[in-house]
Amino acid sequence: MKSDKELLVYQSSREAACVECGAEILVGDLITLKGSDPLCLSCSDLDHLIYLPSGDTALTRRARKHSTLSVVVVQYSKSRKRNERQGVLVSEEGLNRAEQECLSDEDQRAVRRKRDQARAEKRDEKYIQDFAAEINKLFPGCPEETASAIAGHACEKYSGRVGRSAGAKTLDSGYVILAVRAHIRHAETNYDSLLGQGYPREMAREQILGQLEECISQWGKNGV
Repeated sequence: MKSDKELLVYQSSREAACVECGAEILVGDLITLKGSDPLCLSCSDLDHLIYLPSGDTALTRRARKHSTLSVVVVQYSKSRKRNERQGVLVSEEGLNRAEQECLSDEDQRAVRRKRDQARAEKRDEKYIQDFAAEINKLFPGCPEETASAIAGHACEKYSGRVGRSAGAKTLDSGYVILAVRAHIRHAETNYDSLLGQGYPREMAREQILGQLEECISQWGKNGV
């Protein structure tokens, strides 16, 4: 069952708290709405996507083309009394492929190097390593490179993802499991494809629950 309503992400214009997890939402943070209440990107199942600001039409077009799921980001203008487009959320793979297509001169390559350097500076390598080790402890069947990728994504500074929460920084197993389940949902199932087709979040989650639990079971075993 598809929804005719386009999924939008908003830049918050006020401080608030996520209606589901209670996480702090600051002015400028990206959110969705549950009714009229704010929902953080983690609870919206969109925190795996990368924010691409408006400005480069070709890059945006190609990134959306190569992303299974992409979402328009808007901000409400009080003066114009309407939502105005600020950019899009796209998959990292889609953005990388788009950049490869757009890197036709040195100036564009410099932009990519600057972006990659900024991302690297955001990463707390020791914390990521500890988080990855905890993933491997809880899920011995999870490939080490996958555990590292999950940890790096979940723990990126300023991302607002589960790995940046206070509980996750104590390596609480509940938060580690949430990060693993989020990765499986987006990377090991057709969940993003369902969202891209317009399925409501709850229905899409129900559709892929069996796939998710099967992967959790496999990763929880030694020697898998």
